[in-house]
Amino acid sequence: MFYFVWDSSLETGIDIIDTQHRQIVDYINRLHDAIAENNRRTIHEVLDQVVNYTLTHFAFEEKMIERAGYPHCEAHKEVHRVFTERVQHYRIRMAHGEDVAKKLLSDLRIWLTNHIKNEDRDFAPLVKAHLQGGEDKGWLSKTLSRMFSR
Repeated sequence: MFYFVWDSSLETGIDIIDTQHRQIVDYINRLHDAIAENNRRTIHEVLDQVVNYTLTHFAFEEKMIERAGYPHCEAHKEVHRVFTERVQHYRIRMAHGEDVAKKLLSDLRIWLTNHIKNEDRDFAPLVKAHLQGGEDKGWLSKTLSRMFSR
């Protein structure tokens, strides 16, 4: 297995979203390390961390695209919901002792790459324009503080 390397092809041009995506990549690489060490407890801990952070990111992203007036917001939320459900199945399988960590790691890498390059890139111009307008600065700082300051 290989590390998930962030590169410019994954950038949306929205700093806060790119920062969150980089954090997810870091969690995925921590999962890689835990698998390499064959430490089941750490695998479960990192899996919980990546899932929890990703769910928070999804909620933030969904609020942001709603506020920007993204016309495909509901479809984007559905993509997030389906992915979340899939990852929850992996968590259940792991809790029952099944060794699915490598498959999950592969799926996380592939899904995140495809999601950023396709779905997230689709909303990026609208959200960037909305953020540059400046009317959401207060909302943005409050929401970031509330959701990611733990």
